[in-house]
Amino acid sequence: MVRHDHLPTDASPVSVSQKGLIRLAGPARGIALDVLRVNSLQAGAYVSHFKGRGMEFDESRPYQPGDDPRNIDWRVTARSSEAYTKLFREERERPVLVMVDLRSNMHFATRGSFKSVSASRAAALLSWSAHHRGDRLGGIIFGDTMHRELKPRLGRQAALRYVHQLASHPDWANKVQVPDSDVSAPLSSAMSALRRVARPGSLVIVISDFLGFDRSAQAYLSGVARHSEVLVVNVSDPLERELPPPGHYRLVSAEREMSIDTYSRAARVDYHDAWAQRQEALEAYCQRYRIHQMPMSTDDDPVECLQQALGRRSH
Repeated sequence: MVRHDHLPTDASPVSVSQKGLIRLAGPARGIALDVLRVNSLQAGAYVSHFKGRGMEFDESRPYQPGDDPRNIDWRVTARSSEAYTKLFREERERPVLVMVDLRSNMHFATRGSFKSVSASRAAALLSWSAHHRGDRLGGIIFGDTMHRELKPRLGRQAALRYVHQLASHPDWANKVQVPDSDVSAPLSSAMSALRRVARPGSLVIVISDFLGFDRSAQAYLSGVARHSEVLVVNVSDPLERELPPPGHYRLVSAEREMSIDTYSRAARVDYHDAWAQRQEALEAYCQRYRIHQMPMSTDDDPVECLQQALGRRSH
């Protein structure tokens, strides 16, 4: 378990506050959202490279040894007696869309903080990091009952608007557990909205447990990945990955109480295999569409987790 050294000692494990999310603006300066490498946090996970901020043509100059041949300016070269290469400059104010899942299945944890809390803190950190980088920030915040769309805007007010909408989302108050058979509809609806609002060249970050990530949702997200860089942050609780040692355990929520028996070795193996198959399916999907993937546990420090995955930013 990672100590949450970047969070105040009074931080709630079951909810977030606007004040608490604003406090993450400082630690977010150390997260390198513009790095070229996504470092995997789990063995065998997909490791790839961000294209980074988009590039736009600046000018042409004579070709020099070491220049990338793919950047030769053939039109200028055809009119000259020597080869010319294109020079590019970074596009400013790249759109960054941060999508975060607040469905009822996310309001759960056996260690650390609720998945929804970990996801929200990660979303706030990434939002502040985008602001510090000078990018335009927007996103989608969704739950079982509604989703909010925030168009990309520039400046501190965009980050403040995002964390306000995140902390005040009505699905924080939703105490009704949605059956597993019904969790896919809100996710698919949110992915449809993401497909509609994501513009080519954007950096899109989706933070969820991906429960109910059906073919419809997959089709929408793969459509986004065709013209934008996509990173998925897969949030999970240790109990979802592995049953506890043999014994009787009591689980309590606001609405109900239940007991589980983990003495059966076969049941523990089946449980683990079901989790592994789901993760392998998500990993294969991400590889197919060149989507970056990183895991996050409810007992992770979100700052350390993001720095380890995306790199630390030098000041």
